[in-house]
Order: sequence, then structure tokens, then C-alpha cells
Amino acid sequence: MSEPPGGALDADVWDRSFRPWDLYFGVVWAAMLVFTIAAPNSAPVRATAFTLFALFAPWYIWVGRPELMRTPDSRRSLYYIVGAVLLFLPPAILLGEMRSAAFALVPQCFMLLSMSRALWAVTVLNVVPVAGWALVWRPPAEAIFFNALFSVVTLAFSAVLGSWIIRIIAQSAERADLIAELEASREEVSRLSAERGALAERERMSREIHDTLAQGFTSVLMLVQAVDAELERDLPGARRHLDLMADTARRNLAEARALVAGGAPADLHGSSLPDALRRLAARHGPGPGPAEVSVSVEVTGEARPLAPALEVVALRTCQEALSNTARHAGPGATAAISLAYTDAALCVEVRDTGRGFDASAPSDGYGLSGLRARAVEVGGSAEVRTDPGGGTLVAVRLPLPPTPTAPPTPPPSSLTGSPA
Repeated sequence: MSEPPGGALDADVWDRSFRPWDLYFGVVWAAMLVFTIAAPNSAPVRATAFTLFALFAPWYIWVGRPELMRTPDSRRSLYYIVGAVLLFLPPAILLGEMRSAAFALVPQCFMLLSMSRALWAVTVLNVVPVAGWALVWRPPAEAIFFNALFSVVTLAFSAVLGSWIIRIIAQSAERADLIAELEASREEVSRLSAERGALAERERMSREIHDTLAQGFTSVLMLVQAVDAELERDLPGARRHLDLMADTARRNLAEARALVAGGAPADLHGSSLPDALRRLAARHGPGPGPAEVSVSVEVTGEARPLAPALEVVALRTCQEALSNTARHAGPGATAAISLAYTDAALCVEVRDTGRGFDASAPSDGYGLSGLRARAVEVGGSAEVRTDPGGGTLVAVRLPLPPTPTAPPTPPPSSLTGSPA
């Protein structure tokens, strides 16, 4: 039995129940001393028995109890039990009443020794006092018979009690090991959960930065290139592109603030999803510059407010699709956004007439993979269909919770009666 290192969960049942064993030993020890004083034997006999058994208490406190409170060592445990037996046997031989002290010694034998050694020690504790008492005092045969019978019964009881004690100790130690394993598993799960949460947050931030700030910076770079080409020959065009750069920078700043605050995207702040998509389409064209694409928006079904997470996914899907169209579709390409509200789902499609691409080609960006991840996080699905030269279709389906329906109004009841 090891002493618990600390904490309620670290202490097993056996460690927590050790104080009652101290109380039990103290009560038996005090009772035996009272029996010794009250015994009808001569004063020298009572004094000898009292002195020897009184030494049992310091022997238990200094040697036995520390051994019981830690993992037993076979040599030290045997040393303590041998000393306890030597202190017990003379008083038990001199005074028959002292044999009851075995009830305090027997549990300690099983607590400190192996089963075989404990049985030998218990046999000595039950048999030797009766045999020695019979040899010293020469009592009648009838008294010897009854004391021997009592010794056999107590020996059998001690064996049963000892096996129970050993089983309880083993179960208690096993339970303590299981609790320690459980605590270690909980700590490991907590660590893995924290790591997974950090990874998920890192992925979320990467997608947000890619869909907002990175795309804004890409637009600014494209506008810088356009301005550089127009400075010498088209100052009005350069000024228009500078205005677009300022507007893009302002929108990037608003997105950065929303990202830091953890709120809704700037386009959705105080606005509906269809309105946000119309503004997004207007920013992409038609207009001057290489990045502009003519974009149309079509809304079918009854537009209604949805959960912020769903609207964010829909908006980011359109942003990513239009950004890819502006960069890769080629000159003269057009795009169409379709937003369909149904009772079961919100369907978002972005179709362009651009060059398309090879969908099987590996990609190291966050765009399409982040688009699919967003849809999966809210229980939806995303699909990208494209062929080189055949345009691109990005379709996302987001499930909606069922709309609660009002219970039908019962028809008014008509009361009829006969005229009075």
C-alpha cells in the first residue's frame, strides 16, 4: 500500500480507511490491558503480561504502522510481525484472556505478508498460546479441549478474514492504478483537445485571411499594376484605379477589424445575404481594369435571415469563386450567382464562362479546399465542376433547420339550442 501522493482521486479506498484500523488496534490494545489488570492471577504474572503487552503499542507505532502505510517490504514486514508475535505470545500464555489480542494481529499479518507466510503466522498466533497455556498451568482436560476448539475456530475465521483482506487490498490497489490511468488519459485527452482546437482555429484563421485580406491585397497589387501601365497614357484611368485601391484598402481594414473582433464579415454587418452578394457582384464589374468581371445575381425562393454561420459560408463561397474567376477566367468572362432558398436547404451556385481548369491537378492553396471545409463544418457539401475551356461551376448546398409551423387554428364551434 503506497501512501497517496495527494488529491482525493489519488487515494484509494484502503488508504482512506486506514484510520479505523488504528482505532481498532487501539481499542483492542486498551481492552487487553484492562483485562490484564482485572485478571485473577497473581500480581507478578499480571505485571509481566502487562509490561510485555504495553510494549506492543510503541512497536506498532514506530515499526508497524510506517510499514503498513507504504508498500510493504518483505524483510521489514517479517521483522515487524516476528517482533509482534514475540511480544504477544508470553502474555497470551500467562493469561488466557490475552489471546483475544490476536484479533488485532491477524489482519496485520495478511496486510504485510504473503498469503503462505501470513497463514503460518496466524497458525502460531492461534495454536502456540493454547499449547503454552496448557503446559504452564496444567488445566483440566475439559478446559484444554474447549480452548483448543476455540483456537481451531479462530484459526479458520482468521484464514477467511485474511483472504478477504488480501482481496480488498488487491482490488483497492487495482482501483488506484485505474484511477491513475484515468487521470493520465484525461490529461492526454485534454492536451489533444487543446492541440486540435488550436489547429482548427489556425485553419479557420487561414481561411478567413485567404478569403478576405489576401484577396484584398491581391486586388490592390493588380490595381497597382494597372495604375503603373496607365500613368503615362491614361491619367483618368489611373485615378479611377487609385480610387478602387483606396476602396479596397478600406474594405480590407473593415474585414481585419471584423476578424479581430470575431464578428460577422463587413459585408454582412447590418445587411441581408442577397444585398451583400449584390454589393460583391458590383465590386467585380463591369468597370475598368483587368480584374473586372460582369456578374449577375439571381435569388429564388423566399429570402430570410439564416444562422450567421450559414450566411458566412455562402458569402465566402461567392467571394472565393469570383476571385478565382477574376484571376483565371480570362478577358470577356462573365459570372452568375444563383441563391436559392428552400425549406430544406440554401443552394449557392457561381458559374462563369471562363477558361476553366484541370480539377485533378494538385493545388497548394487554401481556396477550394477551404471552400469545401467551410461547407462541411456546417453540415453541407461543396462541389466544383470544371473543364479546360468549358467554364467553372461552384455549387454549395447548406442544410437548413426545419421551419416551425404554427398549429392549425381550430374551426369556430357553433352552439345550437332549442328556443325557450
